[in-house]
Amino acid sequence: MRPFTLNYALPSSLPTVVTPYRFDESLQLNVLPDGRPAVSDPDLLLAVGTTASTAGSKTHFDD
Repeated sequence: MRPFTLNYALPSSLPTVVTPYRFDESLQLNVLPDGRPAVSDPDLLLAVGTTASTAGSKTHFDD
């Protein structure tokens, strides 16, 4: 039996997420589709909060 509260506490499905940037290995930066660094887009930063990737965490402890 499913508890009544779980009908409201959990989403029925996960939303589809599209990341508007990609990691460029040669630059070691997340870049937008037009090639600009992702951190240069204030609207993107407001929407996602950060553009950090896990790539730096593997080599630097202070990322």
